[in-house]
Amino acid sequence: MSRVVFSLSAAPGMAEGLARCFEADLGELETRRFPDGETYLRIATPVSGRDVVLLCTLDRPDAKIAPLLFAADALRDQGARSIALVAPYLAYMRQDKAFNPGEAITSMSFSRLLSFYFDFLVTVDPHLHRIDNLDEIYSVPSKVVPAAPAIADWLKANIPDAFVIGPDEESEQWVLDVADRAGIPSAVLEKKRWGDFDVAISGGSLPDMDDKQPVIIDDIASSARTLVETVKLLLKAGTQPPVCVVVHPIFAGDAYDELLQAGAKRVISVNAIAHPTNAVDISPALAEALCAWSVQNDELIGAGH
Repeated sequence: MSRVVFSLSAAPGMAEGLARCFEADLGELETRRFPDGETYLRIATPVSGRDVVLLCTLDRPDAKIAPLLFAADALRDQGARSIALVAPYLAYMRQDKAFNPGEAITSMSFSRLLSFYFDFLVTVDPHLHRIDNLDEIYSVPSKVVPAAPAIADWLKANIPDAFVIGPDEESEQWVLDVADRAGIPSAVLEKKRWGDFDVAISGGSLPDMDDKQPVIIDDIASSARTLVETVKLLLKAGTQPPVCVVVHPIFAGDAYDELLQAGAKRVISVNAIAHPTNAVDISPALAEALCAWSVQNDELIGAGH
């Protein structure tokens, strides 16, 4: 095959699923740490003239960045025709402005770095706040894969009586999308945040959910304070224990246990980041994005670009 997928970091089975859906070989890549902490990396599969995909989800990114860039550089040296990065979770999206003098705008720094090494970027629902799309900061073509269709399919198959709840205004876009696709009701709450762990959720007059299963949907669970406070609010209002659905299950420290202790009935997540809660497979959608890129890439090369 002219396509090959290498995996540096991903949920179990994602590399195999992506290679199968993308009709690509699964490449072999060896990496380890030297005693002094430096990285050894070897590309063990021939890549000359081939379209290459590097799969690396970028939660807890700092330990992954050096091997990722070394791999991209080695692939280029060995004659890869093109290199796409599939980063289901894309790091360094939150610091998109300098809040204090002298602060690094790390979203810009990181985008310049990845744009230099890769020809194409695929990610799942990046945390866009003060920018509208990735093209504003990335200079290479990119494709955002929405998790909403896969989540909606999972809800229809597993929780047909769901009532979807968005914990804040930022969640409204994908909560409404999921609800529309699944044909289920929804509501969006309000959030105030004063710090990483200081969050308040308010619901005004919550709709009647007596015969429904509340399902809270959020894009990122890091400290999980937003989800914890939303669970508490719903339980106080007398709803059934809610199910929590997360696109990017970072769950720093004890966040996952705290969410369960708050009263969540169940937590499920998209496999954008490996976690025991993974239940929604995003691999087919990622492969579809790669296929569209591959066709465009062939057309550009055929046209002499």
